[in-house]
Amino acid sequence: MFGPKIKIDKSLYERLEKAAGKAGYATTDEFIIHVLEREVAQLERGQDDEEVRKQLRGLGYIE
Repeated sequence: MFGPKIKIDKSLYERLEKAAGKAGYATTDEFIIHVLEREVAQLERGQDDEEVRKQLRGLGYIE
């Protein structure tokens, strides 16, 4: 996979390697990508939830 590269502190990368091994990932990169995708999805869901709340407030369904 070619694309943007990021710098990660060596001690953090070592922790990520251990976590990836314990979790059964084939590579540390695979683990890091999965964690980042999961976090971004969670943030996106949070934004969607807030938009729904605003709409429901506007309609008078919630205060």
